[in-house]
Amino acid sequence: MTTDAKHDSKLTAEDEKLEVSSEGSHQTDPERLLEEKRLVRKLDGRILPIACLLYLFAYLDRSNLGNARLQGLPQDILGGDKTGILFDWINSVFFFSYILCQVPATVASKLFPPRVWMATSAVGWGVSSTLMSTAFGFGGMMTTRVFLGIFEAGFGPAIPLYFSLFYTKAEMGLRMAYWFGFAAVAGAFGGLLAFGIQNVHAHIQNWRLLFIVEGIPAVLLGVLTLFFLPNRPESTTFFNERERAIALDRMNRATSGDTGAVVNRAHVRMAFKDWRIYTGGVIYFGLNCALASISAFLPTILTTLHFTNARAQLLTVPPYAVAAVVLVSFSFASDRLQSRGIFMATSCTIGAIGYLLLLTVHENLHVRYFACFCITSGTYTTIGLIIAWFAHNLGSETKKATGIPMFMAIGQCGSVLGSHIYPKTEGPKYTKGFAIGCGLEFLAAICCIILSVSYRMENARRDKLYGRPDPNARVDTHELADKAPNFRYMP
Repeated sequence: MTTDAKHDSKLTAEDEKLEVSSEGSHQTDPERLLEEKRLVRKLDGRILPIACLLYLFAYLDRSNLGNARLQGLPQDILGGDKTGILFDWINSVFFFSYILCQVPATVASKLFPPRVWMATSAVGWGVSSTLMSTAFGFGGMMTTRVFLGIFEAGFGPAIPLYFSLFYTKAEMGLRMAYWFGFAAVAGAFGGLLAFGIQNVHAHIQNWRLLFIVEGIPAVLLGVLTLFFLPNRPESTTFFNERERAIALDRMNRATSGDTGAVVNRAHVRMAFKDWRIYTGGVIYFGLNCALASISAFLPTILTTLHFTNARAQLLTVPPYAVAAVVLVSFSFASDRLQSRGIFMATSCTIGAIGYLLLLTVHENLHVRYFACFCITSGTYTTIGLIIAWFAHNLGSETKKATGIPMFMAIGQCGSVLGSHIYPKTEGPKYTKGFAIGCGLEFLAAICCIILSVSYRMENARRDKLYGRPDPNARVDTHELADKAPNFRYMP
């Protein structure tokens, strides 16, 4: 860890060049805008495929228990698990290690080259997922799921921080939508893969084969990440010098980035005192309660609509596919209008309506299936947007590295809850589970509105006191983070 004084003493010649070039640059210059567009396309072509594929397999590896349940896992190693309690604990233990490791892992990630950190995380969770296929009892499965949570904790919260080094807040929402959209893609792809594997006649149980097929690719992707993912803008060899100057200017637009591997301890303390992060945690809690229950229990819920196990696996695909489309559409509009809270409140309400339909409509199977579309679309959309929201509303890299995993860790407690609200004994109505999901989605919508109004009021207060700042100017956030007079929030 270093202090601000040590940080300032390490400014490089490149940073000094950047300050000079930034003072004389004009963002409306057509040639400059063209260069910037080319750079963004170059970043998209390298960063997004790697990050999205990593998240695809990360999400497959954490959520494949729902499919494995229908392929006989409880009967083979849990003694039948008639109450479903053992399965619930195997599902939720992942979140305990994930929650505990998120904040320290993301803060520590600033001290290592991003490609090394991401690669190590991917290899770790890939190996853990593959080893799930070797479990022969409750204890073995619990152990592998604990380590799966530890390694994934180093990846998920670190990605928004990493993206914020390369993308501006006007670009962040759509990129986070592409990235998080692969969680929905994973749900759809996982259903197709599980359907295919269920019809394979192998020498091992189908659920073991599922873990192997979904675990090994993460290890291979981790190795590729080590060679192809760009490091920080000031140190990566992915840029030429002109591209580096533009990338550093973009990284410091309406904020100021760190130089190298530094952690500002004052900003860590500021994050723990910020009420907005805890409010974001309440939102994320409700969303993750829904997300965890969707990923683990959607195939089971679909069997209550009188579908066979095989058809239930297949029918999980359309709700996830529609969720990905809705997520990208909302995020594109959110970037264009530079507003997050209203879109999030709307998508939360859509999810809550889905749960309300499941609670009130018991006989019409078409309506109940439509409700699954509402839940997946509303939940996935809001999660993608809130990650993008906090990625640029915390001011400094260290506060992001602390605040993003903080609200995510609070939210993952909702995942633990979501893992236990659909016991087999309450099927097929699952009234308690649907009611909890509905109430939490409505609460999240209210919190989204509160945060959005709070950000708008604070921006108006600063405009009145200090005047409107140039939206492209560098803002010194090294001391005050998002409390800097010229820093403005995205509402």
